[in-house]
Amino acid sequence: MGTGLLGIIHLILIIWALVNIMQSGVSTGNKALWVVLVVLLPIIGFIVWFLAGPK
Repeated sequence: MGTGLLGIIHLILIIWALVNIMQSGVSTGNKALWVVLVVLLPIIGFIVWFLAGPK
């Protein structure tokens, strides 16, 4: 049961990050790089994006 809940929370965080990346004012190339990072390395990519991503 706990694993399913963690998976749902993880999915919500990744979707939230992707939406915020797409709405940011950075260039399309930078958006693409952030999206690839978050999708290919979900946990690490999300943490890096959260700490250093486009504001």
